[in-house]
Amino acid sequence: MSMLSVDEALELMLKRARKVKGTDRVPLVEAAGRILAEPVVSAIDVPPFDNSGMDGYALRCDDVPALGSRLPVSQRIPAGSAAYPLEAGTVARIFTGAPVPAGADAVVMQEHCESLATGALVINNIPKRGENIRKAGEDIRRGTEVLAAGTLLTPAAIGLAASVGVARLPVLRRLSVGVLSTGSELATPGHAIGPGQIYNSNRYLISAVLKNLGCDVTDYEPLPDTYAATCRILRKAGALHDLVITSGGVSAGEEDHVRPAVETEGELNLWKVAMKPGKPLAFGKVGNADFVGLPGNPVAAFVTFHVLIRPFLRKCQGASRYRNESRGMVAGFEWNKPASRREFLRVRAGADGRLERFPNQGSGVLTSCLWADGFADIPAEQTINVGDTVRYIPIAEMP
Repeated sequence: MSMLSVDEALELMLKRARKVKGTDRVPLVEAAGRILAEPVVSAIDVPPFDNSGMDGYALRCDDVPALGSRLPVSQRIPAGSAAYPLEAGTVARIFTGAPVPAGADAVVMQEHCESLATGALVINNIPKRGENIRKAGEDIRRGTEVLAAGTLLTPAAIGLAASVGVARLPVLRRLSVGVLSTGSELATPGHAIGPGQIYNSNRYLISAVLKNLGCDVTDYEPLPDTYAATCRILRKAGALHDLVITSGGVSAGEEDHVRPAVETEGELNLWKVAMKPGKPLAFGKVGNADFVGLPGNPVAAFVTFHVLIRPFLRKCQGASRYRNESRGMVAGFEWNKPASRREFLRVRAGADGRLERFPNQGSGVLTSCLWADGFADIPAEQTINVGDTVRYIPIAEMP
């Protein structure tokens, strides 16, 4: 099976992504991180009435022909109360968000007014029509689609749904993912570490990322390094989940049993990707589930997940936006170790606006992933000098 480029691998995976079936209708407080199944259309104007943009006085502009005009206060309108039509030649004391009374065509800031002991108001600003008035429907018109199907329900999206009076949202079913890690050398945190063992970080890293993405995650115990056990557990997981993800065991060593087990229990469509870190990456099916086999090195697992698996997963979830986006940024570092594969360096934006590179880019240095806020996408065989423009993929802005 030939090695694919990053772009070829991504397109293959996206082409095979299957959108989850089934929907739920959940209250707003439970909707964060879900994918919207149907459009949300506003049944109201937002704001629903003309209202004041600040604390001040509502008036008719024609009643203020010059600076220093004096007018009596005829009513007081707090937010949440009703307003009466404004009497000619008077002003209304008004507060932010309160309805503008009929007849008023401007609101003057309270800082531009002076109250007299007689109860009159001195107006030290010539108002303009519409000043400091938020018009009904200026944000959202009734009948407008405010959220499209496939929208990731962020806090802003949920707030927008609430602003048009929607209490429950139709969302797609959560993607069910089984997570397995392989290797007899893996020890569970909290237990003593034995000879030749290391603690299993991938198991918790991958599960945490999946939960943050809104998946329903089943965390399996690590697989022993035997072909029969690997087949048995893959068969079980493939029957229960939409997606099965393993880490480790996808190379071609004598103790790497994931690839032959997947080929026995399903099919393998992808095995190697021309990227660094992360060349050994498997993709296919086991039973009814899609299958992804991540590299065993923790940084390689982290990078390949975000660059390739995350877009695939988001498309399976039904998200309308699933491709990672990049932008050009100036490098504040040198990179004189060109690789034969496309490389994803762990970097972050510095105080001067230029990218900083983590000093040790080894595929086992997990501290680089905590330190970084994104990846510098470096083409194969390319060096980087200070001041060069590089493609930067910010992790926080991934769909």
